[in-house]
Amino acid sequence: MILSILLLMLTMIFPLTADQNIIKDDNNVESTLNERCLIGNNSCATKPSTAELLQAIQSILNNNILELPQVQPQLVELLRLLIDSGDIGSGPTGPQGIQGPRGDVGAQGIAGITGITGITGVTGITGVTGITGITGITGVTGITGVTGITGITGVTGITGITGITGITGVTGITGITGATGSSGLISFADFFALMPPDNAATVAVGGSVDFPQDGPSSGTSIVRTGIDTFGLVDIGFYQIFFQVSINEPAQLVLALDSGAGAVELAYTVVGRATGTSQLVGMAIVETTVVNSILSVRNPISESTALTITPLAGGTEPVSAHLVITRLQ
Repeated sequence: MILSILLLMLTMIFPLTADQNIIKDDNNVESTLNERCLIGNNSCATKPSTAELLQAIQSILNNNILELPQVQPQLVELLRLLIDSGDIGSGPTGPQGIQGPRGDVGAQGIAGITGITGITGVTGITGVTGITGITGITGVTGITGVTGITGITGVTGITGITGITGITGVTGITGITGATGSSGLISFADFFALMPPDNAATVAVGGSVDFPQDGPSSGTSIVRTGIDTFGLVDIGFYQIFFQVSINEPAQLVLALDSGAGAVELAYTVVGRATGTSQLVGMAIVETTVVNSILSVRNPISESTALTITPLAGGTEPVSAHLVITRLQ
């Protein structure tokens, strides 16, 4: 490609004036050169003129034989001879030659290096915001999805460190002392007998057991009124407990005199069919008048007097007790 351009420039600078028919094709060029000069040898029989050299080059270009291998060495020799002739630039410029035929389009050249990117232009002014469109109709609410499965409960976190105990608050003012409540036991008294010597005689039917001796007591609601009768001074409820050793099968009952004579309280009867063990009784008695009289009796319905056992079970005198407690 470079050789073709160089030849083209030479023919433009030195237009050919010799006969254009001197060289017709590559065979003529080779024969002409062979006649005038031995290619590759420094001596020539007759050196060609400048015009003849240019005509030979022009013939090569016009006949498109530049690419033939056998022509390329000849073309180099022609250029050397032309340069050695020393006639380049000495003669007047000849008339412009006839324009040769258009050559074939050459192969596309290698793409040039991409140029540097230009500076980014200034951002244009923001356009006016358009009018907001009408809000569309709200779509129908979708069906609520199925509730997912409850996840596994996470592991319980580590218990935090116990905080420091706060300062003890100021003790509050002592409240007003409440009214004194009633005593759990208002009054009590223990009356007893020792056999012997007490109750030496039998206890007749309708008669009362003697409790002639006084044990511990408290309050004023319970007093002795005889060896076998005891006063319940205040109206209220009294708990009665008694125990007596008797030889015969027997029964005992509590009798209460509210001012109209002693009345046996049927719900207080205790008894023993056989043997000689103690008779034990316990009951709650309510009084409705002051100074009611209480006694422990051989029921009026019985037919046998009762013997209070002396020295029961041993050599020591045996006790019989009547314990009265006012509850309310």
